[in-house]
Amino acid sequence: MIRTGAALDHCATSQFVTDGGLETDLIFHHGVDLPEFAAFPLLDSANGRDLLGRYFEGYAGVAVAVGAGLLLETPTWRANPDWALRVGYAGTDLDRVNTESVRFLRAFGRTYADVLPAVVVSGMVGPRGDGYRPGAPVDPAEAADYHRPQLAAFAAAGADLATALTLTEVGEAVGVARAAADIGIPVAISFTVETDGRLPGGLSLPEAVAIVDADTPPSHYLVNCAHPTHVRAGLDAAPTTKPAAGAPSGDWRSRVLGFRVNASMRSHAELDESETLDDGDPDTLAVEVATLAQAFPDVRVLGGCCGTDERHVAAMWGVSLSARGAG
Repeated sequence: MIRTGAALDHCATSQFVTDGGLETDLIFHHGVDLPEFAAFPLLDSANGRDLLGRYFEGYAGVAVAVGAGLLLETPTWRANPDWALRVGYAGTDLDRVNTESVRFLRAFGRTYADVLPAVVVSGMVGPRGDGYRPGAPVDPAEAADYHRPQLAAFAAAGADLATALTLTEVGEAVGVARAAADIGIPVAISFTVETDGRLPGGLSLPEAVAIVDADTPPSHYLVNCAHPTHVRAGLDAAPTTKPAAGAPSGDWRSRVLGFRVNASMRSHAELDESETLDDGDPDTLAVEVATLAQAFPDVRVLGGCCGTDERHVAAMWGVSLSARGAG
């Protein structure tokens, strides 16, 4: 069994800066065309790799400023078979880009090895379906088979862990956790919630955590792609599913070690229909994140999701940045 938080426990720091909304930042601030919201093809061009490097430099700078560790997430949220095929990647090409994503960030992280207490590289897994429009319930065994090749590529490339972001359904989360356990790579599970603080299917966060932990406990959990006020809206929900024997004990909140929040208070449906970026106010978002974190005393990872950039993440960490221009 993977020990709670084990993926981060070996590090010389307990706090980690991670990045913001990569795809929305590239599209709206840099004018980059990302078909199907897929950023991983940028790894296959010199210009794309340079752009990614400059993107991650902003968050590395925040980590340096506060003396925290840096959690680097590969730009592979769409690098699974269904989504990748839509942008021309399949088979060995897909394995190659997932492997290369880890190597790219490992090389980037070495630049900061002497100035940061820790640099951790995580392979990012995204949902098989649309994170904003969840479909039917997912069979865990099918999900494990589906996500196993990407997780195996991350493990073979030497990723420290994997993180499955924007999961809307517990069956898929269980499948990812099972596949990661089979391969031997620590994995974090990150659910997204609607404005009521519940998963799209109606489960509360404590219920979702209990169900996954009862089957195959991951290293830890996060919540992403939701505004802090949306997460808080569901905190009073009580779990109805008890963990099985051997699952991590204690309050479910102790299993949530990170947040990657949206800048906007809009619902997923509203964001999906929007043609403009709602990047909110970084300072206001930072206050909301701090309020949310008070309810989760074990949080170690803070970053952003849709609509956020280094301004928002810097504000969360108390770092002042001058207003950025579209670049």
